[in-house]
Amino acid sequence: MAITVTPISERFGAEISGVDISRPLDEATKAEIRAAQDKWGVTVWRQTGLDDASHVAFSRIFGHVELAPRHKGKPPRFSEPELFDASNVDADGNIIDNDLRRLINAGNRLWHIDSSYMEVRSAQALLLCHSAPPMPAPTWFADARSAWDDLPQSMKDRIEGLTARHCYFYSRMKAGYPTTEEELDAMPHAHQPVVLEHKASGRRTLYLGNHARDIIGLSREEGRALIDELNAWMTQDKYLISVDYQPGDMSIWDNLAGAHRAGEFDDTAWARDMRRTTVREAGVEAADDHFSTMFNNSKRKAEEEAGIEAGEEAGVYTSDTV
Repeated sequence: MAITVTPISERFGAEISGVDISRPLDEATKAEIRAAQDKWGVTVWRQTGLDDASHVAFSRIFGHVELAPRHKGKPPRFSEPELFDASNVDADGNIIDNDLRRLINAGNRLWHIDSSYMEVRSAQALLLCHSAPPMPAPTWFADARSAWDDLPQSMKDRIEGLTARHCYFYSRMKAGYPTTEEELDAMPHAHQPVVLEHKASGRRTLYLGNHARDIIGLSREEGRALIDELNAWMTQDKYLISVDYQPGDMSIWDNLAGAHRAGEFDDTAWARDMRRTTVREAGVEAADDHFSTMFNNSKRKAEEEAGIEAGEEAGVYTSDTV
């Protein structure tokens, strides 16, 4: 079954139609879908008909689907353990009213790459809308491959071979979450190349975003200035697309080819139920529950003072949400 690909912009993003992904697919169709994802970086699917189980099943055509992080004493909202909760509602569908969680989620409105704070990188993310507010609440995407292509050669030479340290709570601190640099020093970090080889397309890409805290070998001030400059370059209007959702719509993005951020909406007034699967970078071995391990090692003073288990009420276990 041939799929229909409608580009959103010249080099980045496409809407896909012509195939029912709620049903099992033949190998040729799976290969077409993977090829479109590798080429365009972001694909958008309307009225998918997916439920939780078929969402996870479809995700498996891209590779190993990660387990979402869990914490003690709080049952998951979903029956499928691979579903990351990217919503602002509780198990009964009520809007969650929690200031710490709201500060955590504010970090999602900064440009970031999902799981760049993990040594095991994430590739595809599949975000499915179950309910949406009446006004637009989009996800914005930045084309990091084209941003690399267009960099001046002098900047390419400058950043070639550099390594950045990424930390989940650095982006949260930037968004206002009460964390100190000293607390961050004790938290897990991941070492990532500033310039990444995107093997599936044969292109190169910038791999930064606001989880990137500093650059090895540079002073903190110089490293952060360089990160800010490259993030600003990557998120120029000419590299951006946005995707809005109605129930049943899904976006898939390649975290090895771009960055993204959540759009603004009043999350105190409107419920938004979004569920995401995360596919591990191909060819990488790791423990099945490594997200839970990372978050359990990231206790913050703010949560200790509030008597909160790591990630429980602050919404940490939603990971990167959009």
